[in-house]
Amino acid sequence: MSLSRFLRLALASIWHRRGVLSLVTLTLTLSVTLLLGVQYLRSEVKDTFTRTISGTDLIIGARAGQLNLLLYTVFHIGDATNNIRWSTYETLAADKRIDWLVPISLGDSYQGFRVVGTSKAFPEHFRYGRDHAVTVTQGAWFDDLFDVVLGADVARDLGHAPGDRITLAHGTGSVSFMKHEDMPFKVSGILAPTGTPVDRAVYISLAGMEAIHVGWQSGVRIPGRTPSPDAVRERDLTPRAITAAYAGVGRKVLTFQVQRAINESALEPLSAILPGVALSELWRLMGQFERALVALSGFVVVTSLIGLIAVLLAIQNQRKREIAILRAVGASPGLIAALYAVECVLLSLLACALALIFGAALLTALAPWLLSHWGIALSLRWPDSQEWALLAAVPLAALIVSLAPAWRAYRGSLNEGLSAAS
Repeated sequence: MSLSRFLRLALASIWHRRGVLSLVTLTLTLSVTLLLGVQYLRSEVKDTFTRTISGTDLIIGARAGQLNLLLYTVFHIGDATNNIRWSTYETLAADKRIDWLVPISLGDSYQGFRVVGTSKAFPEHFRYGRDHAVTVTQGAWFDDLFDVVLGADVARDLGHAPGDRITLAHGTGSVSFMKHEDMPFKVSGILAPTGTPVDRAVYISLAGMEAIHVGWQSGVRIPGRTPSPDAVRERDLTPRAITAAYAGVGRKVLTFQVQRAINESALEPLSAILPGVALSELWRLMGQFERALVALSGFVVVTSLIGLIAVLLAIQNQRKREIAILRAVGASPGLIAALYAVECVLLSLLACALALIFGAALLTALAPWLLSHWGIALSLRWPDSQEWALLAAVPLAALIVSLAPAWRAYRGSLNEGLSAAS
């Protein structure tokens, strides 16, 4: 029998049992979709995670471990061990090897969201993802002393819009009883969603950060020494210290040289880290969980394949007449067994194709919602090499598990042939 006639025979057999096999194929399709979805999210989340900050060559802060420095400057987790003197920042800014610096000052919050004191250099130089700039989707970047720009999640969760008045709190806790009530801020802009910690931060100027702490000492307001907002505007609000700084090196080949010079600086104890290296180390520490998800999804696919084999074994008795006819026209037991194996592989290939289509449609439908509500930026793309490998493993696994009904069909047709011969 030629290969084309054999494939037509297998397809005709599948079509004849399309009712029960369609349900099994649907189950397998959903399982493969889950497997691909987990792998896709794993790949995209890892890519997004490692690109939480891009285009920044160094993160400079007080002497600390690189993960601690990364966590509090990029992810707003934890607190700095110390600050950097403003004079040190100015010295670094004067270094001709450093192309740009973005100052970062932390220590306050707004209803559980971190307040970040920075400058107009932040939207100009900060990048995330594949070199995406931070953009203001409503209003404008802060310009006045008491202007504030909200991340997308902050504005959505708290229902703020440009023009609203908000009161910042001292400290980084989710609940604070020390608020800067005498110096409210006006929302000047709201950032577009980025899928990064930028969405969950509140941005003010460095001068604004200094202004709200005039009349405070050791984190406590001193009664009678807090001036009015108009009086504060007349003061020199140059920062005495900042928390950290993002740096861009003009000539990339000098990055390690600049890093070593900062780590060995005589100005004060400093640490300069490479964001990409620190992010990779952090992801490596978190990698066990995502690998467990892939393994669990693979187990679901295997379970669906076993269900397919159970169905084929269950309907084997109903195929005795079909097998008898095939044997009568000269089909060998090996051909009968191969028919079962090919049917399993064809069904698995169909499930893989349907999983790709269903996954693409689901991603297209959910991507805008995920970006607007969760800040997760996903885009439709062709499967990568790992995803193609997982897809290829499905029909291979189907071929392996089909050996059970194939062997049973082989023995059954062989016994019937021997009985007929006797």
